[in-house]
Amino acid sequence: MFSIRFFRIYDIGDEIDLLSLERDLAASTSTSRSRFKRVRPESITIDEPPLLVRLQGAAISTPLGTWTLSAMAKVFDFGAVSISLVLEDRDAPVTALEAAALHFAAHEELSPHFEQAFSELREVLLPHLGARPIDAEFYDDYTIYLAEREDPAIDQAAILLGEKAGFSRAVREDTLRHTFSYYPDEKAVLSWNGAILFSPDPPLDLIELIEYAAVQVLELRFYERELSRQMEKMYDDIENADRQWWISRSFHYRALMKVLMSEQAEVSEVIEDVNNLIKVTEDVYYARVYAAALQVLRSGQWTDSVNRKLGTIRENYRMLSDEVNIQHAHFLEWIVILLIAFEIVVFLLPVPGH
Repeated sequence: MFSIRFFRIYDIGDEIDLLSLERDLAASTSTSRSRFKRVRPESITIDEPPLLVRLQGAAISTPLGTWTLSAMAKVFDFGAVSISLVLEDRDAPVTALEAAALHFAAHEELSPHFEQAFSELREVLLPHLGARPIDAEFYDDYTIYLAEREDPAIDQAAILLGEKAGFSRAVREDTLRHTFSYYPDEKAVLSWNGAILFSPDPPLDLIELIEYAAVQVLELRFYERELSRQMEKMYDDIENADRQWWISRSFHYRALMKVLMSEQAEVSEVIEDVNNLIKVTEDVYYARVYAAALQVLRSGQWTDSVNRKLGTIRENYRMLSDEVNIQHAHFLEWIVILLIAFEIVVFLLPVPGH
């Protein structure tokens, strides 16, 4: 028996009130809250568990056979969704996993099914979406391969790299170096675009942890891109303001400062929510797996890039503030000069009757 869980993760805009969404969908759509099964509640904490929405599945025919894909989506309160298509073959031997994994390595056959699932989900979420447009072309794919036991006939590196080739020893070691095991009959191998989990029972908690890490990284990538766009616009706005007359320039600076302050506060709040999505406290094994998942997905690099761009925006805000204060001081100086000049003129003018 084997199964494959294909994930496609999107940003859908502003924050979503999951309680309100859950109430609205209660009568028409099957929903539930994501929960961890095998750990104590205090070991892993989530401030706002995502809402699970069951979607319409599909059948997919391949040279290897015809499979039924079940579809599910997780909706996160900070404005992200993770759509999963699940392929499962209970009658196949575990060694069949490799052929199926290589066949779907590029996700090309799955794209129409993901697009259909995303369209269906967007219709469900429409009353709860904000005004910000959704970029359906910006997403991350991730795949988790599951088998009930490890078999030496399965080439784990080939599955994770998406091709059957004579890899060098260094490539194999690098691909398989993030390997973890808690029980002798369980094993987790993490890579940047997929993970392999061997377990006699479905390791649902590990699947959840890895999926959450992938969602976090997608959101970091999304806001890193948004900050890049905001910085480009910021520099253009500053350049345009610099061409204005000095009094008009001050008003342009103030308006730009207001926008920068609002954008910085919004992004900082969302990034904090993303980074605090889940806390693994007492369970050392799950904490190691979760940290490794974030590492192989390069969460640290995206976080550093986001922080650098936020720092640049804050520095430009400070410089604009200093410039506004200088211009304000210059304006006051001119007022004082004009008042003095006016007093001198009044003093020098002849007064009638004297």
